[in-house]
Amino acid sequence: MNPFRLPRWRFMNCCGHAWGHSPEPRPAAEAEGPSRRDFFKTAATGALGLAAFATLKDRAQAQVRVFPPPPPAVSPIEGLIDFHNHNAPDVFGRAVDDDESAQLYMARKMEAIVLKNHVALTADRAWLVRKHNPGIKAFGGVALNGPSGGLNPEAVQWMWRMQGGYGRVVWLPTFDADNHVKHFKDAPEGIKVVGPDGKALPALREVLKVCAQQKLVLCTGHASPTEVLAIAEAARDAGCDRIVVTHAEFEVVNMSVEQMKKAASMGAKLEIDAMGPLMGPNAHLPWMRHWRQVTYKESAEHIKAIGAENFVLGTDLGQTGNPSQPDGYAMLVAGLMAEGITKDQIKTMGREVPGKLLMG
Repeated sequence: MNPFRLPRWRFMNCCGHAWGHSPEPRPAAEAEGPSRRDFFKTAATGALGLAAFATLKDRAQAQVRVFPPPPPAVSPIEGLIDFHNHNAPDVFGRAVDDDESAQLYMARKMEAIVLKNHVALTADRAWLVRKHNPGIKAFGGVALNGPSGGLNPEAVQWMWRMQGGYGRVVWLPTFDADNHVKHFKDAPEGIKVVGPDGKALPALREVLKVCAQQKLVLCTGHASPTEVLAIAEAARDAGCDRIVVTHAEFEVVNMSVEQMKKAASMGAKLEIDAMGPLMGPNAHLPWMRHWRQVTYKESAEHIKAIGAENFVLGTDLGQTGNPSQPDGYAMLVAGLMAEGITKDQIKTMGREVPGKLLMG
């Protein structure tokens, strides 16, 4: 049986009116009904239409094929982990709250998420997300910015003790970092992690001791490339075996390939985030235009040069006006695969490496 096809000469809306065309006024004589001349005129027009049907068929079919593709049979991000995302409540505009975010992830069959907040604890929020959304593994932590007292080992000690044991991540200073505030000229100086000699400060070493003892993931925050290498060296010496360079490609960090290789040689994993390609001078949100764009091609080249086993994937999304975290993650996966990254490499960066960091 041949499928039914409806050739279209003109697109109609749901009310039967032609798109972009106003109805033509009818002569007064037509108001009383069709005449014999109208009948023959209509018949002749119909015959011409049938004769031209063969030539219009392909064109008509092409006109109606304007829909998006159907949903994939299997979610392209099924089983993966978002190592970096932001939700409400927060001091910055966020599109969704923790529970709404978790439900979006669950709908796409992702395995786990890491909740990040620059000013507040998220270890407790991870417990609530798991309670409200069985089926998603949520983890949290603490960012050592000003609200936490800077490089404060006590903040780390109390974070990992939070009920549930889901506080697994420590971020060194982000927007309060000395490198960040000087790079963006936000303040004369910020929270320092290394001294004038380029070595880790005593306060940082105290934080590293706790991370090593409790097997916490240490993220380097918004440190400079040279600071990142000093942090990685000190963390390795302290016994930390779970080190992540926060969005290593972003402008505020912006490590070279050689610096990435050196960090990887010391055991650090490099974070690639979905927000990178959305930034740059043509970004859809004004505040993102101040950050350099990181293209999929650039990220793919880093992965090929250094090895997928040295990377973790995240989104750094959740901001009002940006794509949802799962959509952004799917965009990141598609963009990397278009540049030659394989499904196995995606699984390594999106599941195996972050899974060992958080649950190993």
